Amino acid sequence: MKLKLFISIFVLGVTTVLAQEFTSKGDRYFYSYAYEDAIREYHKQMADGKIMTNHQLLNLADSYFRTRQYDKATKLYLDVNKNDSIMSDHQFNKMLQSLAKTSEKERVKAFLKSNEKLAGELSENADFNYRMLESSSDPASGFFIFNIGANTAQADFSPSFYNDKLLFSSSRKSKSKKVYGPSGESYLDIYVADRDNSGNLKNVQVFGGIPDSPYHKSTPYYSARNGSIYYVLSNTEGKNLAFDEKGKNALSIGMAYDNGFFRFLLKDLSTSFYYPYYDEKAERLYFSANFDDSYGGTDIYYVVTNNGQVMSQPINLGPRINTPGNEIAPFVFDNSLYFSSDVFYGVGGMDIYRSNILSDQSFSIPVNLGTGINTKYDEFGFIIKEDQTDGFIGYFSSNRSGGKGDDDIYGFKVNAKPGLKTLIFRGKVMQPPYDEAIADVNVTIKGANNEVLKQVTTDNFGNYHIEIPYTDVASIHIAKNSFASFEETYDPKTLEEMQKAPLQVRLESMNDVLKDREGKKVLDVNDFYFASGKSTLTPDITFVLDDVVKKVAMFPEMIISIETHTDSRGGKSSNQKISQARSNAIKDYLLQNGLSNSNIKSAKGFGEEYILNNCKDGVYCLDFLHKQNLRTLFVVENYADLVK
Repeated sequence: MKLKLFISIFVLGVTTVLAQEFTSKGDRYFYSYAYEDAIREYHKQMADGKIMTNHQLLNLADSYFRTRQYDKATKLYLDVNKNDSIMSDHQFNKMLQSLAKTSEKERVKAFLKSNEKLAGELSENADFNYRMLESSSDPASGFFIFNIGANTAQADFSPSFYNDKLLFSSSRKSKSKKVYGPSGESYLDIYVADRDNSGNLKNVQVFGGIPDSPYHKSTPYYSARNGSIYYVLSNTEGKNLAFDEKGKNALSIGMAYDNGFFRFLLKDLSTSFYYPYYDEKAERLYFSANFDDSYGGTDIYYVVTNNGQVMSQPINLGPRINTPGNEIAPFVFDNSLYFSSDVFYGVGGMDIYRSNILSDQSFSIPVNLGTGINTKYDEFGFIIKEDQTDGFIGYFSSNRSGGKGDDDIYGFKVNAKPGLKTLIFRGKVMQPPYDEAIADVNVTIKGANNEVLKQVTTDNFGNYHIEIPYTDVASIHIAKNSFASFEETYDPKTLEEMQKAPLQVRLESMNDVLKDREGKKVLDVNDFYFASGKSTLTPDITFVLDDVVKKVAMFPEMIISIETHTDSRGGKSSNQKISQARSNAIKDYLLQNGLSNSNIKSAKGFGEEYILNNCKDGVYCLDFLHKQNLRTLFVVENYADLVK
């Protein structure tokens, strides 16, 4: 069997897998990665009438999956999933992969909705990528891909830029390398090659810039800033392989400087580390591993470093990036994370994805680079840089048909940064004055024709995150019953600015702008007074009315009635007339300054009909007591509906 290069088996050490408990020949073959032999022995077991446990049935399903017999794998996965709860998230992913490969995507989507234990990000990622891949526009169109001349019949993979050269891993035969048992090929070694003007490779030779070893050395990454190479190597004790108490030899990550100094960065005899990538700007060392907190198979992690020293525990990139499948080969370029995953919603086995790194170090939805580069086979180890002539140049590995070996290195050229361009709307909704988070707020993104593109609700911390395919015009609508609403429309320029930082929105509660008065819910605005016998709006009055416009505009569905009252001084008829004139003047001003007729139910003058105290006709009162009756109320008529 050919070595699957960290993709299928994710084990590169010499191991007898002593940790497994074998109950049949089928088990022994399965845990030795001899899947065709395992299938044969499991069938013999069933033919002999021996009972297959659900664990063995899952092993058989996995064996079918590994040998691309997806119809048979699907049936077994579904049977076990129906009758038992032993299926891991990683096996659940393989079940969905099998379903997807047998053209049952709708069934895949139904399983996603029914499985509550899977992360919500997984369903969102799947829905986004399904819609994108099924659309007419291919996000990876424009790729010019070529097979490099330096590939061999053995495995060649994991390219890395090394100044004007290229480093890569290979299992091609070498005098200094023994044969690695499971693959029948040499232990992996790191090679260096010159790059010509077309991007092809020549003058291939074993790379001498790191300490020699007869065992695995692979997946290099060169950091020009600190002059060091990060790579994977077998754990050794002196000149011999080092094993844990269960007989397992794992892979570690080491760092070698240009001056020959070497140190181990990540080493554990029981845990293998894969695909190091050093982000010089963030001083983060990214890698792949399968820890206990994995979301499925192998996840991508990072550690914080300082001058080559590891300064933190491994940090999982979280469910936006990591899935029930395997995620490997991280690479950061132009504030985007590229990596490969065999999650079920891809094109083939391992697909290449791109995710934007956001300002708060979270990630956007990973976008499949599409059929311009991904195939039904495995694509991984993607790297890219600006071409000296025009556009971008890069390399990746694939075991697609037509290559020279099981895994070949391919070069590519492309005019624009690959991957579908998206828009991200994210931020937090809070309530002033203390900026308390508001949960369950509706956040809606609309397109140029006011069509709803996507809608979410804020979480318990008031946060929201929406990602959509790029559009030139979009608007955001933020609203919740009994709170103010927010709306903003963006053009290409403002959309670009909006991507740079989260949008913090403060929504006032309706109860913060209302008060109870005279048994009614009214706008909480300052009192104001007209000149005696006049209905003319003074600057002091219009200042308050502008506040009315502002408060009603915060709640566009609000309906108010204007009620104006006088005191008892003067005749009843004249008081009623002047109060009506004042209500009319107020209504006219509000309509001219932002409110619509739908916001104003009525404008009435009540004169001295509703005196608040004993200052009625014929009763002597001081001026301040008469003034208590001079008032205008803005009564909220639909309060009950607004707070439902």
